[in-house]
Amino acid sequence: MSSISLVSGPAAAPVSRNRLLLTSGLGWMFDALDVGLLAFVLAALQAAWGLSRAEMGWLGAVNSIGMAVGAVAFGLMADRVGRKRVFIATLLLFAAASGLSALCVSLAALMALRFFIGMGLGGELPVAATYVAERVPAHERGRVVVLLESFWAAGWLLAALIAYFVMPLFAADMGWRVALLLGALPAFYALYLRRKLPADAPAGAAQRLPWLRRLAALWSAPHRRATLMLWVLWFTVVLSYYGMFLWLPSVMVSKGFELIQSFEYVLLMTLAQLPGYFSAAWLIERMGRKFVLVGYLMGTAGSAWAFGNAGYDATLLFSGAMLSFFNLGAWGALYAYTPENYPAAIRASGAGAAAAVGRMGGVLGPLAIPVLGGWGWSTSAIFTFFALTIATGALAVAFLGRETQGLTLDAPEGQQP
Repeated sequence: MSSISLVSGPAAAPVSRNRLLLTSGLGWMFDALDVGLLAFVLAALQAAWGLSRAEMGWLGAVNSIGMAVGAVAFGLMADRVGRKRVFIATLLLFAAASGLSALCVSLAALMALRFFIGMGLGGELPVAATYVAERVPAHERGRVVVLLESFWAAGWLLAALIAYFVMPLFAADMGWRVALLLGALPAFYALYLRRKLPADAPAGAAQRLPWLRRLAALWSAPHRRATLMLWVLWFTVVLSYYGMFLWLPSVMVSKGFELIQSFEYVLLMTLAQLPGYFSAAWLIERMGRKFVLVGYLMGTAGSAWAFGNAGYDATLLFSGAMLSFFNLGAWGALYAYTPENYPAAIRASGAGAAAAVGRMGGVLGPLAIPVLGGWGWSTSAIFTFFALTIATGALAVAFLGRETQGLTLDAPEGQQP
């Protein structure tokens, strides 16, 4: 088993790459569990609390608002105080708010807690990708970060299993509460594991730049093109992802399926995420980041169009599976690609800012279906809109992005990779 030193100096403790991947990946999995549960909880809350589609859309949107705030704030903090400290802070915030959300008796309280959950999620994900990317050799960095992202599929799969097997065992207003409690508990285990990782080296002089200067540096001449490309890419990918996936169970119900049957179908669709990740992990070091991103995003666009126009069970299931396959494979490549576009002094800040712009798309995505539906748009037209949005992100990568395969990342000051 290969190992890498996470701390500089002769006393640095080597940590296996597998352990680094596992400890970071478990937190990633529990994050996905919460996001996945929200998709099922939305459908359950609509029945239990009689929520309108607009209220359901805002419940999903406030989560993304929190993610945008958390991505910027914790990304800046990670460049200043170290990646590992931010890992722990974001996971603790997420876990505490998740547990408390199960006790909510009003929509306002649930929305407030979803904001704090979003802050933890939004801060953790780009920082985790940066943390791992800086500690893996260039020739396998893309594959390892995509495999880190593959834990997201495990979290969604676990959410689907809880929704299908656990939630129906309880009354309508209790099933979603039990699901959220189950989603909060494992995060403390990941917190325990992360405490076992060695601490980051102290931030160097470059990392102590004022936060405004770090944000301004993202738009300086050397980084302007990459920042524009990444912001367009993140915005389009996140808008379409949250617009489509948070509404999958509800869209299935609108097509005439029972709630539990819709959970079963989404569970089957979710299984396709894992081969999507693994195929992207295999291709990313062979064909490059741009090839995987453009190819998988265009596959997502085609699958979104097919899902919106599907009229039969088999077509709906197949197109939904392909949507999961391509979209989550693209997500893996996105997290591998983003930190490779910036030097160490602004790497977490750049990744966090791009993720924050994406979360603004995540605010609009959950609102798109009820708003466009209110304007008379059909499901087919709405999913065609998402397909065109994803294709825009693919074009941004194709024409503005640079290939970063094999690029050696500089380490934060005072720290050896």
